[in-house]
Amino acid sequence: MTVLSGRDAYRDELTRLAETDPAIVCLEADLGGKGHPFQTAHPDRFFNIGIAEGAMVDMATGLAAAGYKPFVSTFAPFAALRAAESLKLTLGYLGAGVTVVAPYAGVSGAWFGTTHHCLEDLAVLRSIPGVTIAAPYGEAEMRAVIRTAVESGRPHYIRTGRNAGYESLPWDGDALPLVNWDHPGEPGEPCLVSVGEEGTRLALAARTVRPQTAHAHLAHLDHAHLAPAAAELAQRHTHFVVVEEHRAEGGVAEALALLLPQCRVTGVNAGHDWPVQGGDHHEVMGQLGLDLPAVLSALNLPAALTA
Repeated sequence: MTVLSGRDAYRDELTRLAETDPAIVCLEADLGGKGHPFQTAHPDRFFNIGIAEGAMVDMATGLAAAGYKPFVSTFAPFAALRAAESLKLTLGYLGAGVTVVAPYAGVSGAWFGTTHHCLEDLAVLRSIPGVTIAAPYGEAEMRAVIRTAVESGRPHYIRTGRNAGYESLPWDGDALPLVNWDHPGEPGEPCLVSVGEEGTRLALAARTVRPQTAHAHLAHLDHAHLAPAAAELAQRHTHFVVVEEHRAEGGVAEALALLLPQCRVTGVNAGHDWPVQGGDHHEVMGQLGLDLPAVLSALNLPAALTA
C-alpha cells in the first residue's frame, strides 16, 4: 500500500471530509495543478488564487466570517513570510477559523533554491497567540490534524514537506497525544525529541543505531500544546536532544529550553548558514549540518556506528 506524502494526504482527507461538510472550502496559490482532488470533487468550492498569498488569506478570513471553513495552501515560505501580516491579523488578532497548510517547509524544495526554503516559519507562527501549530509525521498524523482543524474551527498552521511519504508512529485513541513515546528509555539518559517529518526520520534512524535510546515525538508545536508536553517530558528525563528542520532561533528546542529551565536541552537543527549548492532534500540538509552524524554526536554516540 502506497503511503501518501503529507501534502497529498491533506488534499485527500479534506476532499473526503468535504463530501459531508458543505462548509469546507479550499483555496490554493497556484499549486494544485490539473489533478487536484478537491477541485475534481467539489469544483464550486475550490479557488485557485494564483501567486497572491496575502490576498488569499484575506479572502479566507471573509469566508470564515460567513460561516465557511476555509483551508488555504501555498509554499511555506510564501505562507509564513510573504503573507505574514495577513496571518498575524487573520489567525491571531481576529482568531478566524482559517487553516493554513504549508508544504515545502524546511529545505524540502531543495533544488528550488533559497527563495523556496523555509527555516523560519515556526519562529514566525509561534509568536502569534492563539494559533494551533502542527508538523505531522506521516499520512495518518496529517489526516488526524486535518480532521481536528475541521472540527475545532480554530486557526491552524500545518507544516509539511514536499513529496516524502512516511508511516506515522502509532498512538492510542483518535486524538494525537501531546507526547507520542516511541520508546521511553531509561531515566537519566538523553531523550530524543523529534519534530516534523525530517526530525522524526533522523530520530528513528538514530534509534536503529542505538535502539534503547528514548524517543518522544511531538506533532503540535504551539505554546498551548508544548507547555503541558514539556511537563510530561520532564517527568521522565532531564536531558533532551531536539531534532528539527528549522533554524535554532525560534524553534522547538529554544521553546523547550525556556519551558524546562531545570533540564538540559540540546538542539540539532539547520543552524545559521544558507545552503550554497543544489541537491536533493537530504543533501541540502547535510550542508546545513542536519544529518544522522549530528544527531548521534548530540547523543554522545560516535558517527562511526552508522557504518
